[in-house]
Amino acid sequence: MAFQGRHLTGKVAWVTGSSRGIGKVVAAQLASAGATVAIHGTTPLSARTFNEGESLQAVADAIAEVHGVSVLPVHGDLTDEATVQRIAGEIRQAFGHIDILVNCAGGDIGAKGIQGPLAGKPEHNDAVLVSCPDIRSVLDRNLMTCILCCREVAPEMMQRRSGKIVNFGSIAGLMGQANSVIYATAKAAVHHYTRCLATQLKPYNIAVNAVAPGNTVTPRWLASRATEPSMLVQEGTLTRYGWPDEVARVVEFLVSDAASYISGQVWRIDGGDQCWPG
Repeated sequence: MAFQGRHLTGKVAWVTGSSRGIGKVVAAQLASAGATVAIHGTTPLSARTFNEGESLQAVADAIAEVHGVSVLPVHGDLTDEATVQRIAGEIRQAFGHIDILVNCAGGDIGAKGIQGPLAGKPEHNDAVLVSCPDIRSVLDRNLMTCILCCREVAPEMMQRRSGKIVNFGSIAGLMGQANSVIYATAKAAVHHYTRCLATQLKPYNIAVNAVAPGNTVTPRWLASRATEPSMLVQEGTLTRYGWPDEVARVVEFLVSDAASYISGQVWRIDGGDQCWPG
């Protein structure tokens, strides 16, 4: 999925959850294609949590310097509707409009936040013993942030009859499992919300898709589980973990003109771990 030139020049992209992890790499990938980018973290210092940057501003400055585009840092809790409206307003004030929305904010993070054991995973992470605060936290982080941001940005895209939305699901949302159950449930809901939104926005020429990454190596992912060293290779086999740039390239494709007739789909990015119908 290599592209020639800066094919996203003139486009404004808002990537939520992009102070670190996969979102940070997605933001840089879109910037490399010429897009003006708004990067987002919950706080101005979100990037420090797993040593992925000194601050949100520092991450923005680094992307801008490397790729020669304007990058705006924005921060706030996307589970709060008023905060989502404020952030979108800041982006519009800076750049005029939002052409691309990538909802990357999320994670299997319970009520204690990422400072908790295993980088914030709920203590009882199953279908029965998981606590109500953890249920609400995981659903809000993954599903509500996606819905609220889509609700905020879609109307202006409908008015212009153009736009691209990519939501982050997970292969966890495509199968039954005994652990990370609320996360899997939230991601399954993101997948279906994506299909419903794509159906509604089809007459307005707005493509809405989801990506469903498998195990993907990021600093938080490494901090949240035991890993198999032999799976940390980056080439020569598909029997390995994924890497953020492999996800970012698919997002770039989905927001490009090359994907002009693709909408309502969930794209697995898992090296073929799940080889059955979605």
